[in-house]
Parts: sequence; C-alpha cells; structure tokens
Amino acid sequence: MITQFIISMIATISFAILYDAPKKHLFYCGLTGGVGWVIYYMMAKLHFNMIFYAFASAFALTLISRILAIVREAPVTMFLIPGIFPIVPGAGIYYTSYYFFINDLHRSILYGEDTVKIAFSIAFGIIMAMAIPQFLFAYLKLLKR
Repeated sequence: MITQFIISMIATISFAILYDAPKKHLFYCGLTGGVGWVIYYMMAKLHFNMIFYAFASAFALTLISRILAIVREAPVTMFLIPGIFPIVPGAGIYYTSYYFFINDLHRSILYGEDTVKIAFSIAFGIIMAMAIPQFLFAYLKLLKR
C-alpha cells in the first residue's frame, strides 16, 4: 500500500511538473494524487462496485483539493487536475480503441462501457464535491489565521 501511494505521488508530481505547477505546491499535488489512488485502490481490492470507488475517490480528491486551495491560497484546479491523473481510466481508453481498430467490436464495447462508467463516476464525484457551499470551507481560512 505504501508503494502504491509513493508511486502515485511521483506520477502526480510528474504530471504537475509537466503542466508547470509552482514548485511550492508540488508536494501537495502529489499528496492529492496519492490519497485519491489509495482510496480507489483499497475500494477496488475490497470488491466495491467500480462506479462507487471511482465516485468516492473523485469526491475525496475534490474535497482535499478544495481544502488545500484554501490553506495554500491557490486555485482548486492546481491540486485537482494533477491529483485526478492516477484514477483516470487510461488503460480502458487504450483497450477500447485497440480492440476497435483490430475490429473486435465485442471487446471494444465491453471496455468502452466500463471506461465510460468510470469517467462519468469521476465527473459526478467532482460535481458533488464542488456543490458543497464555499462558506463551509471558508471556516478553514479563519482557522489558518
């Protein structure tokens, strides 16, 4: 589990560097990615539904990103976009297109269906966490002072 966390942190930090995130925020970008991946991975290992663990990890990532945005005085997207990188269904997208191009439409549709489910779950997790009113997070700013 620790290895999974560290590798996802490194991947997230690499992604943040690629998109020119400020150096002072790199560790926190990696932290969001690591925590999001651990939630995703643990729920998958506990045999939760893939829709639920994608939703839960995206929801948690967005909450962490909103908290870090207030504490670190940076935009939410500074932490959310790199942090979401480990849970994006990249392999599903690859296999969907691979099987499509080799004309195995049955497998392409199976992978595509799962990929779309995960992508929509991630999107809804972000939407639900962003729907929480900002004044609840503003309390953290008062505690910071």
